[in-house]
Amino acid sequence: MEKRGRWCRVPRGYFGSRTILTREPEFLEPPVNAWARIGRALLLGLRDIGRALRMLGEATSNTVFVFSRQNRYEVVHQMFLGGIKSLGVITIVALFTGMILALQTGLELRRFGQEVNIGTAVTVVLLREMGPFMTGLIIAASFGSAIAAQMGTMVVAEEIAALEIMSINPVRFLVMPRLVALALIMPFLTIYTNAIGILGGAIVGYTQLGVTFTAYFENCTRFAETKDLFVGLFKAFIFGVIIVTVACHQGFGASEGAVGVGRATRRTVIISFLTILTMGYFITRVFYK
Repeated sequence: MEKRGRWCRVPRGYFGSRTILTREPEFLEPPVNAWARIGRALLLGLRDIGRALRMLGEATSNTVFVFSRQNRYEVVHQMFLGGIKSLGVITIVALFTGMILALQTGLELRRFGQEVNIGTAVTVVLLREMGPFMTGLIIAASFGSAIAAQMGTMVVAEEIAALEIMSINPVRFLVMPRLVALALIMPFLTIYTNAIGILGGAIVGYTQLGVTFTAYFENCTRFAETKDLFVGLFKAFIFGVIIVTVACHQGFGASEGAVGVGRATRRTVIISFLTILTMGYFITRVFYK
């Protein structure tokens, strides 16, 4: 028989009722055939999506308390952990992303004598897609997995249950500061990624394709628009929300000790990657018809 964590509704005064994960296992009868297995997986997946969105809604409603002394400190601390401590990895990835884009694009443009236009190609691609996309993947793999591991460890160690007993809202205390921190820091990290990527493209253009820095940076803004920048920043904001929501939801659903924490961490990275890819496509389709 399949065993899953069971969710129940707990009244919480001013905040209304909310859904939390209890430690009681939920036993499910094994599916009778392949279609039943597929249907159960679909229904359980939709149920998990609904719970994650409910948690996101509750965390969003609690942002009114973000300016309290404890929450201010926690938001700044999470911005440091998720942003400043990730700058080293982001710098290397962004630099080589820009260099690869410039090299591959420049080699093709050189066949037509247009290698001077690599600045335009690199800038537009980074602003619209690759900047927020690469930033989202890096933060999901580093900070998102750390959040899931921390939440999962707190669940299996009964720390979340202790917060509930003390009438402390775990979503307000744990999820909301991380949500605000990553939603605020992701656009700035994306701007940094774009700048480093453009610089990497300039280095390749000058050293391998014979494009001067002056010509490269003049072409950077030839076809790039302000819309490209703001769409990329909007994507970064959405990606930050996705990462925290997925990480906290998976962490709160951890069970079976260290094995469950590892499973939650792995699922956080996979689901975040797939959701970022999917949402990136649909956002681009909405803004660039």
